[in-house]
Amino acid sequence: MMLAVGVDILEVERMTRGVARFGDRFCDRFFTAREQEQCNGRATSLAGRFAVKEAVGKALGTGIGDVGWKEIEIVSDDSGRPTLALHGAAARLAAERGLGEWAISLSHTGTHAVGMAVALALDGAFLSTIVPTDITRDTDDDRRDATREDKR
Repeated sequence: MMLAVGVDILEVERMTRGVARFGDRFCDRFFTAREQEQCNGRATSLAGRFAVKEAVGKALGTGIGDVGWKEIEIVSDDSGRPTLALHGAAARLAAERGLGEWAISLSHTGTHAVGMAVALALDGAFLSTIVPTDITRDTDDDRRDATREDKR
C-alpha cells in the first residue's frame, strides 16, 4: 500500500482577475454548477477548490492535462468539509491506477489558497518511478556526507 500525494498553492488574485475578466464563462470552464453555487462568486472559495483540483491531478500522476477540470469536483458536505467526487476520465484514471480512498484539504487567506490531496494506492505499480530510500541509514552520516559534498 502506498500514498499518492498532490499539493498546490494559488494566488487568489489570479482567480479574482479571471472572474472579473471573463465572468460566467471563466467559472463554467473550471467549476461544476454545484461548485459555483457553493462558492457564490467568492474568489477565495473558488481558488481553494481550484488548488485542490490541481493537487488531485498531481496525485493522479498526470497533472490536470489528462482530465477535464469539471471531472474533479470539490463540494462541501453539510458540515462544510470539502469532499471529492471524480467523474469521467478522472474516475477511470483513478481506478486504473488503483487509487481508492481520497482525503482532501483546502485553506485560504485573503491572498493565497492551498489545496492538498492524498489517495490510498492499493496497487503501487504506477508509483514505480519513486525510488525508495534506505530509512535504516543513520541520518547523522547522511548529513555529514551532504556537508562534505557541499564543500567540494
